Formats: sequence, C-alpha cells, structure tokens
Amino acid sequence: METPSFSPATKIAALIEQLGPAPETKLVLAYSGGVDSQVLAAGLAEFAQSHPELNYLLVHVHHGLSANAAQWAKHCELMADQYGLPIKVKQVKVESGPRVSIEAAARDARYAALTQELSAGDLLLTAHHQDDQLETLLLALKRGLGPKGLAAMGQLQVFAEHAYLVRPLLDVQRQEIEEYAKLHHIAHIEDESNQDNRFDRNFLRLDVIPALKARWPAIAATVSRSAQLCAEQQALIDDEVGARLPGMIVKIPNLAKPVLDLRLLAQHSELWRAQLLRGFIDSLGFAMPSSVQLKQILSQLLLAKEDAKVEIRLKSMVLRRFRHHLYIDKYQPSPKLMPKEIAISDNGSQGWEIANNIKLNASICDEGVRLRLPQSNELVSIRFGASGAIRCHPHFRDKGRELKKLWQELAVPPWLRDQVPLIYFNDKLVAAVGYWVEKRFIALGTDVGLRFEMIKSVE
Repeated sequence: METPSFSPATKIAALIEQLGPAPETKLVLAYSGGVDSQVLAAGLAEFAQSHPELNYLLVHVHHGLSANAAQWAKHCELMADQYGLPIKVKQVKVESGPRVSIEAAARDARYAALTQELSAGDLLLTAHHQDDQLETLLLALKRGLGPKGLAAMGQLQVFAEHAYLVRPLLDVQRQEIEEYAKLHHIAHIEDESNQDNRFDRNFLRLDVIPALKARWPAIAATVSRSAQLCAEQQALIDDEVGARLPGMIVKIPNLAKPVLDLRLLAQHSELWRAQLLRGFIDSLGFAMPSSVQLKQILSQLLLAKEDAKVEIRLKSMVLRRFRHHLYIDKYQPSPKLMPKEIAISDNGSQGWEIANNIKLNASICDEGVRLRLPQSNELVSIRFGASGAIRCHPHFRDKGRELKKLWQELAVPPWLRDQVPLIYFNDKLVAAVGYWVEKRFIALGTDVGLRFEMIKSVE
C-alpha cells in the first residue's frame, strides 16, 4: 500500500500558522467519529503535542436520530481519551415536520451547538474534504446559486462573526483519508444513514460522483479550482458593494437598524441594484432571498408610487417602504402594548413593563429637555395610539401642529406610530417618548424633570 501523500497534523499547522492565534486560543473540532473527523482528530492530537500554548476541545453532537447514537458518543469519548484531548458530548433536538429537511435541521442544530463552545478568536475545525467540496458545488448548481454559492467552502472563513472556520483537509480526496485511516489503524464509526440515497448529499456521494470520477478522475480537483475562481470573483463584488453601499445607508433617529435610500439605489444599473440590495440584507443578518424573489422585491420597491404602501414578508424578515427608504426588520407580530396609569416619585429611576421584553424607564434629571413633574391633581398614564387630529406643540417647534403631520415631519413610519409610548397628564398628551415634550410642560431652569426611555430586552 502506498503511503498517503498528506499528514493531517501538517495540514492543520499550515492553516493555523496563517492565522497566528494568540496563546490560550481554543481549537474546537467538530467530531462526528466518522473516518474524516477521526483522521483530523488524530492530526489534532499530534499538533497539540508541539503546541501546548493553545487549548483544545473535541465536540461530538448527539443528534438522537439513530439507534446507535449513544454508542457513537461512547466511541468518541474513548478515542478522545486515547488522544489525550478533552471532549464534550452535546445532545441536541433536531426540528422535524412535513416540510422540514432533516439534513438542514440537523446541520443547523449541530452548528448551533458548536457555536456555543466558541469565544472571540477561537477556531472551529471541520473535516470537510475535496469530495465534500464537489458535493457542495453540485448542490449549489441544483439550487441555481450564483458566484457566492458556487464558491462553496473555503479553507479559512469567518464563523459566527467572532471566530474562524478552518478546513485543513479541503484539498484532500476522500480516498486518501480512508487510506490514511487504514494505514494508521484508526478506528471510526459508520453512520448507516450515509447509505440512504433519499438524502441529496448521499445521492450525489453514492450514485452521481462515482460516475463522474469514472469518466473524469480529476473532477474533484478541477471543481475545487472553479470554486476558488468563483470565490475570487465574489470577493471583487463584495469589495465594490462595500465601497458603494455605505453612501446609501441612512441612520434614522430612534431606530436600531439603518435604512436604505431607494432613490440612490435606483441610480445604479439593474445588476448593481440586485448586488447592493443583497449586501444590505446581508449586513442586517437576514437570509438571502433567491434571484427571482430579489427581482420581484426590487420591482415592488422601485416602481411603486411615492405614497404606495409596500410591505413584503419573506421568511423571517419583513421589508417595508416608507417614502423613499427601505426598512427591513425581523418578522414578528406587533407587541401587545399595555396602557397603564403610573405613579411618579420625585427621586431615582423607575420602570414599567409595557409589553413582553419592552420596558419604559423614567429618570429624574435637571438638564436637557425634560418633562416637568406632575402636580398633585394630575394623573399620569402611558397610552398608545392617538387621533391624528390632536394638536400638539413639540418643544422644537415655534407653532403647534396636528399629530398626523408631526409623525410625517419626523419621518416616523406608519407601522411604528402606534408603538410610541405617549405620556398623558390627566387627558392631556404631554410627551411622545423619544420624540418630543409638549412645550407648556417642559421643566424650566434648574427644575428637576422626567426623561423617559423605552428599553427592549435582547431576545
């Protein structure tokens, strides 16, 4: 038998050297116990002997989908003990249902479990190899993806916004890995589900790729080169989007997320509009729509009349147009806001729950624009929604104006207006939290007054 042409420890060292991790950085290996991750675990154990300044952890995710899952977890624990590496077995619940892909749900659960073990700067190692790259690119072609999808996997990638994903075996063929395991007598598990060709990856692995390799033996390597070329092209696109997009993004007062200026977007060519919208959606952390969906979204956003109500719900996000700006938010039912009467003390800070995960705080202060303290005969209440015909006189205006016109003047989108806490003294609207204090009710001079703030807890 020929000696395998690679060393997993050397492959690991070459990529880790590029990153130059600080001492105490943790290397976390996604450890299924299959032949690929078992060979990589052996290489990590060898690498760890010469790099004791780093920390190491094997993570085996117990999906509970196989009757053998507990046995696999035990095997991984025994092997980790032989390697002298710490291990965590993490049991997860995989979502199931008539329209749920078990493959995707298991992957999502697995990566969520792995992410929990990573701190800023840590490295996640996976045992993806050249044949996995071929499978990934074929699946991307099936889904009709562009350069970003066809770029498939990279050897080094940012992961979970704060860590790195490292794939030391990405340029190694599956056959080489199997030969290495056999030569070094590395025991591994066999997942029986890998023989079920109802799953897309298994169909490619069992039925399609062997036929492709029989006709074109070097196809895995050539496809990897294509993936690299797509990655380089996508990097150029990303650089240009990164240069153009910031000038089109607007920060709106009292809104956590920025918005996109659609007038500026419309000035670009049709192809660049799609790329820039993709970049904006990606910057907010939402899943990317398909090309067809993106084209429909752009058509609705850019061709609608100025006063048209445009609201598009797509997966976990909702896109809305107000005037010439695009607002994108996580889709969720409007909070059930609770009007209430409140008592105001004359010192310290106070807070009231006005909805699930939403609290209104009031603090006593003697500077800046602030609401005067209520008098003994004034009942204080928090309310939501008010007639647009109510006339208000905000502290920043010389004259009063109808509430509806004020919302328009302040560019408050219609879907957010009824969520603004309104402070009343008896039946008089005296403040819109985050926007204004009624001029006649401002605390003057050095008098102490109230400053309100709405706090949303992290979900």
